[in-house]
Amino acid sequence: MNEPSDNKPRLIEIDAESAGQRVDNFLFTRLKGVPKSHVYRILRTGEVRINGGRCQAPRKLEEGDVVRVPPVRTAQREETSAPVGLLRGRLESAIAYEDDDFLVIDKPAGMAVHGGSGVSYGVIEGLRALRPRAKFLELVHRLDRDTSGLLLVAKKRSALNALHALFRDDHAVRKVYVALLAGVWARKQLSVDAPLKKNVLQSGERIVKVARDGKPALTEFRRLRKYATATLVEARLYTGRTHQIRVHAQSMGHPIACDERYGEDAANQAFRRSGLRRLFLHAAELSFIHPRTGQPFTIKAPLAAELQNYLDTLTA
Repeated sequence: MNEPSDNKPRLIEIDAESAGQRVDNFLFTRLKGVPKSHVYRILRTGEVRINGGRCQAPRKLEEGDVVRVPPVRTAQREETSAPVGLLRGRLESAIAYEDDDFLVIDKPAGMAVHGGSGVSYGVIEGLRALRPRAKFLELVHRLDRDTSGLLLVAKKRSALNALHALFRDDHAVRKVYVALLAGVWARKQLSVDAPLKKNVLQSGERIVKVARDGKPALTEFRRLRKYATATLVEARLYTGRTHQIRVHAQSMGHPIACDERYGEDAANQAFRRSGLRRLFLHAAELSFIHPRTGQPFTIKAPLAAELQNYLDTLTA
């Protein structure tokens, strides 16, 4: 593979991990920060070539193909120093596990998993900047920006495909979260089986609601400890809908502490007055069969320090 320069095209030889992708999807991963409309333009105009010939977006890449990528200006190049400078220490110290197939980040709250929606970069852009020689780094799943805890990043396309297949099976991956609910929840355990539907408000804000015509969603809540004005619970996800735990907790009448979107203003103000500064939701455990070794894999992340410190101030 020829190394790129700022004003010369790149010649990229396709390896086994990249084979099977559409050429447009391959370019999206290689040209971070370039608008999709520009990627399709350089395909249309023949500036992208495979083995010397013009190609169309749906063309599937094969091992050994040589892709010519023209020089382009990307926002990522201009911003690379920002994620390196701001995220290097946080990301390096947040890697909880790594092998040849994937790594697991114990993501801090407040850090987006990827750029977009007003955020110039996130975990995945930071990792790519920290590891410029890595051929492949892709998110397996997502966490809300304000949620802390375990996040999977694939290091090979084969691992990404295998892990995606596991995550599509509601029973193949054990996903456990810890949350603090507003109010005293009288029950010890409850399975919330309530379909969820995304809605976009006139302001452009995305919100999720329980709706009969929504997608199936199942969360199992188990009480861990009661406090005077709050309840610590474990929430196990059997599906992976957007904001699922947050909306299901709201539907029980006990929204998550400091949830600015689905919580109650009065309760949130009380939590803030008592010292809680963030959404109390933490991805605490992931368990699945390792896609390459076939062995059971489990990883756990203790509560973020700011959450544990807050719990230590509460009275039963």
